[in-house]
Amino acid sequence: MNSFKEKHPKALGIKKRRKFYKKVKLFPLIILSIVLLFSSCVTQRNVEYLRDKSNQQGDIKIFSEAKVPDYKLKPKDELYIQIKSLDDPSTNVFQQVGVQTGNQSGYLQPYSASLMSYPVDKAGYIQLPILGNILVENKSVPEVSAMLQDSLENILSQPTVTVKLVNRFVSVLGEVRNPGHFSYSQEKLTVFDALGLAGDITEYGDRNDVILARNENGNNIRINIDLTSSELMALEHYYIRPNDVIYVKPMRKKFWGMRQFPFQILLSTLSTGILFYTVFGQ
Repeated sequence: MNSFKEKHPKALGIKKRRKFYKKVKLFPLIILSIVLLFSSCVTQRNVEYLRDKSNQQGDIKIFSEAKVPDYKLKPKDELYIQIKSLDDPSTNVFQQVGVQTGNQSGYLQPYSASLMSYPVDKAGYIQLPILGNILVENKSVPEVSAMLQDSLENILSQPTVTVKLVNRFVSVLGEVRNPGHFSYSQEKLTVFDALGLAGDITEYGDRNDVILARNENGNNIRINIDLTSSELMALEHYYIRPNDVIYVKPMRKKFWGMRQFPFQILLSTLSTGILFYTVFGQ
């Protein structure tokens, strides 16, 4: 054996070089596997809301509130109408069945309010006792309230009219914790308020491209929203309108925190690379 080494030193050198080259070729494969694993992750910054270029602590940035037009009533809307006056017994004729007992707490559940409401028919009218059919389509809730109060001036003594839109709903779908169809009573509901009703976006939701579906003047429109930009607070579609639909798309990449980090996948990748290195690198 020693004589073979002495006689053929070049052949032994070639063998050693071949083994070395095999090991060198496998090393990039291991590195590539690890790179591919981490390239499927996103950073903490990708899941932050309302980011701004100047991220200095204590910085205050003011956004002018967008002018949001009043919601215009349309067929199938439902209005809760409460009429009061000095002639209190006279106002009972305007109350739906159960309204006297259903509003003792000052708050109406959506289903209860719906039972006590006046629906807008296909022609855009609501029907009230004594006043008859009243056209409310394409009118705002404050306009309807003022119109009813003017109509009742000659019937009741100092009437006061309260009108509320009952069917305020928003649907939140996609990568949120609790997708569903939610009712709300606020006059102004932000997109973040709506997402809060659904339990917030999951770690796998794309905050850069959230879809808002809305019906305006008989047209269905789609609006793309970037929740990571602080400029959103100055835009009109920062506020939700009744019957809007919010869809949160899944991200192509995944975000892993310390609790969700796939240590098993990482260890499996490393052990596979070591196995290839051991078997084919010899």
